[in-house]
Amino acid sequence: MSQGQSTIDPSRRLEPDTLWNRLLEQTQFALDCGALQPIPTDYEYIEQGDVRFLVRIVSNLARKAKAKKQQDDRSQKARKDFNPFLPYEKNLFVTDISPTHLCLLNKFNVVEHHLLVVTRHFEHQETWLTQSDFEAMQACLQQIDGLAFYNGGTEAGASQKHKHLQLVPLPLMPDGTRLPIETEIDRTPFDGHVGHIPSFPFRHAIAPLTPDTDAETVLKTYYRLLQAVGLLDGEPTSVEQTAPYNLLATREWMFVVPRSKERFDSISVNALGFAGALLVRDDVQLQRLKLHRPIDILAHVANMEKTSGTNDRSS
Repeated sequence: MSQGQSTIDPSRRLEPDTLWNRLLEQTQFALDCGALQPIPTDYEYIEQGDVRFLVRIVSNLARKAKAKKQQDDRSQKARKDFNPFLPYEKNLFVTDISPTHLCLLNKFNVVEHHLLVVTRHFEHQETWLTQSDFEAMQACLQQIDGLAFYNGGTEAGASQKHKHLQLVPLPLMPDGTRLPIETEIDRTPFDGHVGHIPSFPFRHAIAPLTPDTDAETVLKTYYRLLQAVGLLDGEPTSVEQTAPYNLLATREWMFVVPRSKERFDSISVNALGFAGALLVRDDVQLQRLKLHRPIDILAHVANMEKTSGTNDRSS
């Protein structure tokens, strides 16, 4: 058995065509017992260009903030590789995905049925994704038509040190639209296997996938995108990432954007922001968002200059 792998109880292993039902059943159980504590939100749409951004307005983040402080206090008292997910809260457990990854409910979810795809042993959130990460991601996407995403580092919106991808089911929009940015993706020209969204004035790259793309091919696509945005020159030479970034993926595409800042003013932005879904804490932040406009805010927290070619490292 390779390092970082564990044996799995066969009764807990992910089987074909079972993830969605397991998710629904565990969600109801976790709600009933109080383990799952959704954060209520209102929402508005803000249009800029041809993108209609979904902006959720949070009504109460106090519970999440309190839980995060308690977790930080425990982390300071524990060893440096303190794992915030393991031992995980058993009432949030959905399934074992593989010998290296398991699936949990996001305790303080804003989006319904928000899943965490977590490494079974401690790996840092600021290490490159691996083939086993993509095997777990693809296993989930094959069963749930969703948006997978990764916040690579604090400046990219990561709130936990332990490596975890996340997945939210599609459609993401309350009106049934899959994702705010998909119309822009449909218009994207591709040079070889990498494209750039013309209306996004910041460094990024996108590449096509198919629903049955194997994890090894997904990994190669990931490296290609990292090269296109200047985060890699070839394949990684160490496990640590070279800079913060966000990754988003569906069954049809993968999108990478380097990050320079975690927030604009007091407005935090994670990977979902680049899918067209932003979160604000109150009306004051909402008005700031309207004033400064979503795409401009994304440009502020990303790298402003578009990529001009593969391995362009200017910033």
